[in-house]
Amino acid sequence: MTLWSEFLNNKHRTINKWKHYFPAYEEHFSRYINRPMLFLEIGCGRGGSAQMWKRYFGPHAQIVGLDINPECKKFEEDQIEIRIGSQSDTAFLQSVLDEFGTPDIVLDDGSHRMSDVVETFRFLYSRTANDGVYMVEDLHTAYWDEYGGGLRREGTFIELCKGLIDELNADWSREKQPPTDFTRSTLSMHFYDSIVAFERGHHLPKKDLRISGKQNLIQSFLR
Repeated sequence: MTLWSEFLNNKHRTINKWKHYFPAYEEHFSRYINRPMLFLEIGCGRGGSAQMWKRYFGPHAQIVGLDINPECKKFEEDQIEIRIGSQSDTAFLQSVLDEFGTPDIVLDDGSHRMSDVVETFRFLYSRTANDGVYMVEDLHTAYWDEYGGGLRREGTFIELCKGLIDELNADWSREKQPPTDFTRSTLSMHFYDSIVAFERGHHLPKKDLRISGKQNLIQSFLR
């Protein structure tokens, strides 16, 4: 059953998701189905999404939800743990990592305030699994004043991402953009309507390859 089908057939706690998010979820999360994994969801809502992720990822998944609302503790069940604290409190985030370990996936569906989203990313991204996924959703708030957003407003997560594109491509900047930890640990950035997904991974040396059908020869050109 697809994640979309899981959502449509939900008979448990309330889930609140935008319809167009589901293809992005499937694209980046499907490889973790039925594997031992840690899924860290920031923002518990009404508890239904944690149950959805549990059903989607299968019996080996540990789901950990973070929220500032103490009432969310009642959403705990087998495979689902809830911890109460602010997503911008790095000491709280570290305590979660100390307890559960390195997350394979981080999904930020928390306050949607730009200051919180940026602070959480700066702390958790480098602490996500080396081959993991970090996804931020509901980024339409990056354009809304009441969430600290605004079109091309300095300090929003969207503006941060624009700079990270340069870091991703730092090796080609002719030394104008020095490579960073982000450069070395990020394979790709994926932009969707209201979502950014980061795929982490180890880079091999970059090679420009040419192949000739006549000679059946591959030439490697190091740059």
